[in-house]
Amino acid sequence: MRHLLAWTLVAAAALAAAPPAAGATGHPTTCPRLSSNWYGDNRARLQHVIDTRGTCAARPVPGRQRPIAVFDWDNTVTKNDVTDATLAWSLGHDRVLRPARWKDTSKWLTDAADRALTAACGTGVPVGAPLPTSANPRCTDEILEIREHATTMSGAPAFAGTWDHRRTVPQYAWVPQLFAGHTPAELSSYARAARREALAAPVGATRTLGTHTVPAYVRYYDQQRDLVRTLQRAGFDVHIVSAGSEPITEVWSRGVGIDPAHTLAIRSVLDRRGRITPWNFGCGGIPATRGEAIPYIDGKRCWINQEIYGIRGAAAWRKQPRPQRPALAAGDADTDVTFVGDATAAHLVLNRNKPELMCRAYDDADGRWLINPMFLDPLPRRPDPYPCSTAAFNEPDGSTGPVLRDDGTVVPDQRDTVY
Repeated sequence: MRHLLAWTLVAAAALAAAPPAAGATGHPTTCPRLSSNWYGDNRARLQHVIDTRGTCAARPVPGRQRPIAVFDWDNTVTKNDVTDATLAWSLGHDRVLRPARWKDTSKWLTDAADRALTAACGTGVPVGAPLPTSANPRCTDEILEIREHATTMSGAPAFAGTWDHRRTVPQYAWVPQLFAGHTPAELSSYARAARREALAAPVGATRTLGTHTVPAYVRYYDQQRDLVRTLQRAGFDVHIVSAGSEPITEVWSRGVGIDPAHTLAIRSVLDRRGRITPWNFGCGGIPATRGEAIPYIDGKRCWINQEIYGIRGAAAWRKQPRPQRPALAAGDADTDVTFVGDATAAHLVLNRNKPELMCRAYDDADGRWLINPMFLDPLPRRPDPYPCSTAAFNEPDGSTGPVLRDDGTVVPDQRDTVY
């Protein structure tokens, strides 16, 4: 309450010192201005959201919730994946600890993957000791292949069983599980080291780990940094929601002025010694599991509802009334489609050719979808239409189906026009 009162007094003083002047749109022009370049009219449309939804546009009302903005992280705020960058750094510096059994790392890991990892990584170091991955390309290859493609190097499925494909994906959940035995502080230190290397590497740089070629660089998008900071100055409460590891994402989110309390990602359960386990906290009435309810597709909605709006139990999985939804949401992949679609003022999409998300974006059912090419190395135009009417929706059982609007009508196939 003390913080709310202080903020209210500061905002009121600022408004009193600078009375709003009517702009061309008829809205106050005292809101902070975006300064970066965007595709088409996206900058003007984002500025309109800031001008009309920000607390800078009207005198604050005590007790009224600040408007919420939520961003995905990897390939939305940064170019390239920061959890993958940390994993790559860790493999190059022998930071993955040998598990007693590889099958202990994931409830869905197959016998074939267990055998492949055991054969490649060996049993020469004690359980709990660092694997010499920097000098063992076979071990590194198996880990990266499973992370990237959910298969072993021989092509065998690495994960099997039943899971809700709109709430989790095993290879995403597996990365935090690979760091079992470390403390969050240790994992954060690996993320900081990886961050230094990735920001220093030239744009476009790659590295070879085993036989895998992976990106060696990460960049903050200047446009997104500008947008986040402008939203914050305009009174928005800005959050990150990611399917990466939370200690890693927290290291990076500080770079755009977002603190750990506003950063949601896969949150590992710790043992009595404060070390990461293969278990993670659940959402929406689901208890701690080994990866069944991570911030992934519908899981991102659940984590936003639970952690930002305080909605508990099964209700957290459901779309909420407008006052309990973000004003602005931004993402780049199908994993973001649900929470980005929940936004009430603007759905910001970076085009990475992900079918379900792009079907929603191009259909633009409410007229509030904003599509922007990637700011670095944008993809070329997708040659074929997105199969929205038949096979772009990710079903819970892993199959695909048509994308439906809220009224039940089918979204027609969409051509790629923003690239």
